[in-house]
Amino acid sequence: MSNNLPYKFFILIIMVSIPVVISSGGGMRKDHNALFFFGDSFFDPGNNNYISTTTLDQANFWPYGETYFNSPTGRFSDGRLISDFIAEHAQVALIPPFLQPIRNKQINYHGVNFASAGAGVLSQTFQGMVIDLRTQLRNYKKEVAQVSQKTARNAVYFFSIGTNDYISQFLLNSTVFASYPRSKYVDMVIGNLSIVVKEIYKKGGRKFVFLNLGELGCLPGLRILRPERDGGGCLEEASHFAELHNKELEKLVSKMEQNLDGFKYFLYDFKSNIAQRITQPFKYGFKEGKRACCGTGRFNGVFSCGGKRPVKDFELCRNPNEFIFWDSYHLTENAYKQMADEMWSIAAFKNLFLCY
Repeated sequence: MSNNLPYKFFILIIMVSIPVVISSGGGMRKDHNALFFFGDSFFDPGNNNYISTTTLDQANFWPYGETYFNSPTGRFSDGRLISDFIAEHAQVALIPPFLQPIRNKQINYHGVNFASAGAGVLSQTFQGMVIDLRTQLRNYKKEVAQVSQKTARNAVYFFSIGTNDYISQFLLNSTVFASYPRSKYVDMVIGNLSIVVKEIYKKGGRKFVFLNLGELGCLPGLRILRPERDGGGCLEEASHFAELHNKELEKLVSKMEQNLDGFKYFLYDFKSNIAQRITQPFKYGFKEGKRACCGTGRFNGVFSCGGKRPVKDFELCRNPNEFIFWDSYHLTENAYKQMADEMWSIAAFKNLFLCY
């Protein structure tokens, strides 16, 4: 009996250890990449909850968050955002806001979200009311100083930014566009974005994901700026700025790939994918492609969802999943999920999540 004891002990160790190995595949990954998100309301999980601003740049009240979280979180949607779904695909916890008072920085570190609803690349975009991209960069530098170089190098950096730099000029009746040719203003936006990306590269960032801009003029909040007699078409001038921006963004990231050693990127064509859903909503499981679920006025384009903004009246649809737009400027969880699922299905995107 004593001669067989070591052998039986060895078998016991194997049998006990097998379930541990198997179970690790279905939960949080141990070899995960940290995820860092920069940008605007398409990514913001609630940073604006912690700054002094107005309800125009906050979504911490009902009915925001009603679909998934059953309560408002600060996300400008009825539920999760693209950033949340990407984290789920990567098998990590939802990435917390940078300004969240309590964050676990040591155990199971998955990254941080710096995005701020209403933010632009330019500091003057909704200045004083949001966390502009340069400030997001400063916050990132504070954060990255506390993580390893390997974490920074293996991290994936996401950008959804630029929309507010353009639509703010229409919403505020600004004279900026009268002072600058269109191309020069776009160059200012792209040039400042380039500075931020290069700074992150200097800190070790190598893998980047960019979302180009959608048809800005087709947002319900901009559709209503066109006279009703025009039939409710898109505000073409706003969409034209997005088109110029997207061309320059593509040039920028391609040039960076050529000139910056180890720089890798994925450019998601948000413009084409949202346009397809707006023009053919039924094809993607939606019933409404122009009108927002929550708001008032034509297309529910008045930014009143929740009744805590200057206009108090609002309507709320019964089933947000049937709508592409949640409110005047933002998408539903269903629309965001479709985008994130599509991104994750593309090999070039998933390759960025390989650790080395």
